[in-house]
Amino acid sequence: MKMALYSSGVEYGLHCLLFLVDDSKGESREANARTLAELQGVPAELLAKVFTKLAKAKLLEATSGPRGGFKLARPADEITVLDVVKAIDGDKAIFECRNIRENCALFGNCTPDWAVADTCSVHAVMQAAQQRMEEALAQQTLLDIARRVKRKAPADYGQRIDVWFEENKGEKGS
Repeated sequence: MKMALYSSGVEYGLHCLLFLVDDSKGESREANARTLAELQGVPAELLAKVFTKLAKAKLLEATSGPRGGFKLARPADEITVLDVVKAIDGDKAIFECRNIRENCALFGNCTPDWAVADTCSVHAVMQAAQQRMEEALAQQTLLDIARRVKRKAPADYGQRIDVWFEENKGEKGS
């Protein structure tokens, strides 16, 4: 079994944020976290925490009124997947170098300078991989993903989302 690098909060957050992207109107839909959690079938308490982090990172803004909740704080084409990942999980390294190169039995208690000079070769590879991954995440926006979903979905999908939100207004929730 593979271990995930990013938390389930990133997955929940991204999926739920996509429902706030309204490409047809060029603006953000508004919804509360509880309604989005119900729509997407994710734990409401966890999504509320995720949305708090997204609001703190200024990716979401709170809305007021009886239907208050959240909307995108910026246009969907200005919010990258990397922005969302960092808001929810922070700066997470994919690798932690423990400098085991210093512990080689061949060196005894006297590790030669050449063995520890410069960045660890294994660490350098992992740093390059992380940089490429973050560059890829920074190139994809919420709008890019929403448009990818829209190409696959039936023509009336956006309208169905709007109707679902209207029918499931509920009370204001975080």
